[in-house]
Amino acid sequence: MATNENKVQFNIKNVHYAVMTADGETPTWENPVPVPGAVNLSLEASGEITPFYADGVVYYKSSSNNGYEGDLEMARFIDKMLQDVWGYVLNATDKTIIENVGVEPKSFALLFQIDGDADNDLYCMYNCTGTRPGIVGATSTDTKEPQTQTSTISATSLENGNVFARTTSETPESVRNAWFTKVYMPSTGLAA
Repeated sequence: MATNENKVQFNIKNVHYAVMTADGETPTWENPVPVPGAVNLSLEASGEITPFYADGVVYYKSSSNNGYEGDLEMARFIDKMLQDVWGYVLNATDKTIIENVGVEPKSFALLFQIDGDADNDLYCMYNCTGTRPGIVGATSTDTKEPQTQTSTISATSLENGNVFARTTSETPESVRNAWFTKVYMPSTGLAA
């Protein structure tokens, strides 16, 4: 366990997804599945500040928290994720993967690691949906440059209001070691 808080962060890795099987008061997820080849993750806070005017001035401001939205860029999204999250079907006879327009994507938790100068930070975004990754290809020239795939991720809150969890320099090793084995849910004793 690190004794100092990170000053900087870099290098995303250990991306996992876990399909949500039940939401509501007691959400549940399947076991996390690793997705190798993380390239970039950029999630921007979603929400706005709304002023309320009275007596000719801004009398009160309210701030909304609509979670996060942004892009997850991977070297390539694995077939299992295409099937589990976006409902693609593997043809049993021909072993081809088929996308059908009538299939609704599933919600999932997104787990990942961002390295820091003191220790790594582990994240769990609880309630995500994502756009289907596009199809990308480019001709090879005198150098081979891999093409990547991107999904726009929307991470919203659970029914209890939790949007994400992240480890700190004080997180016990037992919590860190179990991070990618199941979706982390906080124990009682949340600090205000």
